[in-house]
Amino acid sequence: MTISSSLNAGVAGLAANATRLGTISDNIANSATKGYKRVETDFSSMVIASNGSGYTAGGVRTTTTRIIDQSGALVGTSNATDIAVRGNGFIPVAEATEFAATGDPQMFLTTTGSFRVDADGYLRTESGLLLMGWPANSDGSLASYARDTAESLEPVRINRNQVTSEPTTAITLGANLAASATDFDATGAPEVLPIEYIDNLGRSETLTVTFTPTIPATGSSNEWTMTIVDSATSAGGNPVGEYTVTFNTGAADGGTLSTVTTTTGGTYNATDGTIIVTTNGGPVEITIGAPGTSGGLTQVGDSFKALNISKDGSAAGSMTTVEIDENGFVHALFDTGASRVIYQVPLVDVPNPNGLISMDKQIYMPSPESGSFFLWDAGDGPVGDVVPFAREESSTDVANELTAMIQTQRAYSSNAKVIQTVDEMLQETTNIKR
Repeated sequence: MTISSSLNAGVAGLAANATRLGTISDNIANSATKGYKRVETDFSSMVIASNGSGYTAGGVRTTTTRIIDQSGALVGTSNATDIAVRGNGFIPVAEATEFAATGDPQMFLTTTGSFRVDADGYLRTESGLLLMGWPANSDGSLASYARDTAESLEPVRINRNQVTSEPTTAITLGANLAASATDFDATGAPEVLPIEYIDNLGRSETLTVTFTPTIPATGSSNEWTMTIVDSATSAGGNPVGEYTVTFNTGAADGGTLSTVTTTTGGTYNATDGTIIVTTNGGPVEITIGAPGTSGGLTQVGDSFKALNISKDGSAAGSMTTVEIDENGFVHALFDTGASRVIYQVPLVDVPNPNGLISMDKQIYMPSPESGSFFLWDAGDGPVGDVVPFAREESSTDVANELTAMIQTQRAYSSNAKVIQTVDEMLQETTNIKR
């Protein structure tokens, strides 16, 4: 054993505990930093080969590891574009300065962010991070993008000046026709039911459905002629549909649809109870009910009633705000109540999250140690989901860090005492010669 090795071990102990104190101070300083991942210091002994029965002190060395796969608690906010990842996965982001300079920024990863629309329409944080996603088509659908590259990702940009409409493509028609209206002594007066729809240019148009009873010489016919006229179609093109509708009269199925015969327009589909008429703004599917059911057209009683008229589509409206849902879809919301998907934000998965390269602003970059990344739909595969109106808190536990700081302080003092003792021993050795 040499006294100098004891001195070296003591110095190594001081350096190791100084490193640990540095990580503890970083963790405590960032205890309120959203998305911060705490750093741990690991100690490992250094063993130096000994000669014979002597022993040479090797000391200690340290390694620091940022525990990126450890998540902090999620806290609610009032901003729809504050998002956090619940479970595995990372949100793709880019540096705003790099995007402005090159137009092709590097993809970085984070687990939470408070994104708001800036002057240029981009969703970005106060620290200058742009949210990245796949752009949707004009109808809200998404193309099939490569999942092992970030080439298709682009900064999410919101155009608040856009005006959009959704054309009506489906109508559910539920109405009850008077059973007595097809008696031989009825007046034969038609029943008229106008239905508003939105054409492909966002204009309000009307489909007028007229039910005309068939009056027999005796008894009841239980038959109606249904005529559909489109307000946007010229007189020569109307009616866009005409059908002969009959109803059952049996004890079990009385009043339900029996048969629908097509005169003009799309053929009646008895399986799902639909017909398709071609309006000036495009085809519209109308559900009138399947034979033997009472969910669409019925014929009971003595009065006509419109029971259920529902349809899709919306008139032209201006965008008011954006929201991000748990599957990572960015929705544009309009003042008409309509909603349309404009982007999808995927979640990025890597085999070893703790191997990512840590950078400022709680962002990370893939590295050989982290493994190759893959882009998943939120909530699919190994990744979790996106939580809107939420931020992730720091993973630092202040109480644990303060405890570790006390332990580090005592260990540092003990190593300082070792150096002091070695110094005294060397002094004694020097005094022997005198």
